[in-house]
Amino acid sequence: MKTPKLMAVPPWGLAVAAMISVQLSSALSVDLIADVGPAGTAWLRLTMGAIIFMAIARPPLRSIRRPDILPLLGLGVATGLMTIMFLAAIERIPLGTTVAIEFLGPLTVAAIRSHNRKALAWPALALAGVVLLTEPWHGRIDALGVMFAATAAIGWGAYILLTQRIGDRFTGTGALSLTVPVAAATAAVFGIPQATGHLSPEVLLAALGVAVLMPVLPFILEMMALRRMTSTAFGTLMSLEPAFGVLLGLLVLHQQPSIIQFIGITLVVVAGAAAQRGGKRNPPPPEPVAGLEPPLTQALPATSPRHDS
Repeated sequence: MKTPKLMAVPPWGLAVAAMISVQLSSALSVDLIADVGPAGTAWLRLTMGAIIFMAIARPPLRSIRRPDILPLLGLGVATGLMTIMFLAAIERIPLGTTVAIEFLGPLTVAAIRSHNRKALAWPALALAGVVLLTEPWHGRIDALGVMFAATAAIGWGAYILLTQRIGDRFTGTGALSLTVPVAAATAAVFGIPQATGHLSPEVLLAALGVAVLMPVLPFILEMMALRRMTSTAFGTLMSLEPAFGVLLGLLVLHQQPSIIQFIGITLVVVAGAAAQRGGKRNPPPPEPVAGLEPPLTQALPATSPRHDS
């Protein structure tokens, strides 16, 4: 039940709080990465998140149908790999740059779903912003870090498409209680060998903290915001996430962007906001699932937020 204090917070405030939580989790993960590596951090964070989601929402195992199995597994695997790639990228390149590159994934999905060739201008504009952010003419670009971020972008695009399909069948908490454990198991393949010998109570406590910041808290805040604002407005607001990546990178990691890089992040934000105009989707009528609340019927934003990276 929503408390009066939470109800008093405007929906845009909830969305902004969710973005800050996501980027704060990413910034604080840098220290954890130094201890257990990017794959180890992904494994610990996803495992903690899986435990929390399974505690607050019993996995609807009896409601799973055969056609649901591959999308559920695919979403979990995509989430696990996307998380590893994102964390591997922020180990090598600035947080704001990583978020901007990763943002190319949902922007491209939004452009393709709009069925309008003119919409392809927005990923192109964002790409121009990424070029300004990476400043390749200085010769200091970390090609491996950019490759990791680009792979995370592909994962985010796949995440959106699979989340759309899963969201038509299950509630948000129900889906996460199914897919986050799969994501944790995927990350465990690479994360356990990387983290072995480096685990301690301090590391586990830090992992729990970043897991609460991402995905648990943002998911709750985003769902509350979506119930009180249109998906287009929500998606437009969420296009500010790369800017929050730059801000948290500056405040927490002391990553000072140049004027050119500020212009680059502005181009990415503008492209993300503009992409929302053609990103509406009319979801099919929700299928009743015994013992569960109905799925959210509101359309996903064109640049749908991820909850696990």
